[in-house]
Amino acid sequence: MAFEDDDQRKSDFEKWIEDKSYTEVQEEKKRRREERRARRRKKGTEDVEAAADSSEDSEHSDEKNSDADAFSEDSLHEEADISRTEDDDISDDEKPKRKRSRSKVGDVNIVKELFSLVIYIGVVIILCFFIITYVGQRTVVNGKSMEPTLHDGDNLWIDKLTYHFKDPQRYDIVVFPYQDDDVYYIKRIIGMPGETIQIDEYGNIIINGEILIEDYGNDVMYDFGIAIDPITLGDDEYFVLGDNRNDSHDSRWADVGNISRDEILGKAVFRLSPLSQFGKLD
Repeated sequence: MAFEDDDQRKSDFEKWIEDKSYTEVQEEKKRRREERRARRRKKGTEDVEAAADSSEDSEHSDEKNSDADAFSEDSLHEEADISRTEDDDISDDEKPKRKRSRSKVGDVNIVKELFSLVIYIGVVIILCFFIITYVGQRTVVNGKSMEPTLHDGDNLWIDKLTYHFKDPQRYDIVVFPYQDDDVYYIKRIIGMPGETIQIDEYGNIIINGEILIEDYGNDVMYDFGIAIDPITLGDDEYFVLGDNRNDSHDSRWADVGNISRDEILGKAVFRLSPLSQFGKLD
């Protein structure tokens, strides 16, 4: 419709020109040009005013933000002034009391930390005692009486827990004290409770009248000790020998004798070192 209106206006203007003189036509054109210029100026003024309004809104927003920041700073200053005023209001007699109160709090914290440390150390000691007494411990072989199975300087793990639930078995390697708690022996169980043990003149181990066939003592025994005569074990007694039969101080000698059940400290189950022989013991 706008296109048709323009054509209509143009045709009306041409008709109007035909009826007017040259001077009148020129004045009309001039008037129309001035109207168009006035409209353009008016439009430009409106755009400038819109931009100015936008700028004013932005300035108002900045002023609000600056006012908020100023208000926040004033609040902080007021809080600081209030804090200083409260400190000033405290009397000279109350200030040392507050210092002593802070000092007491620090002392209480130190006492709590020391108390916690003491409890921690106590728990560690109790756990270590429990493990060493009832679970197991490391021991070092001293001597050659258990060769070739064990060697001097071997580090072993002694299992103390198993014998709380089951009885020692034949061929177990056990640790027990020799006469006192300062010296411990490590030997192999050969005779079980209730059995009769004897070592004959040929070095054979006789149990209940039969020769024991075993591969731990490779050498023929020449020292029979008190086992040259039959020895009957009690209900909780064990007869032990070293694997190195001719270089072992064991149940063949009266000062060692039969080992009672409650004398056995534990069972050697694992070799920790040397690393070349690390592993379970047979």
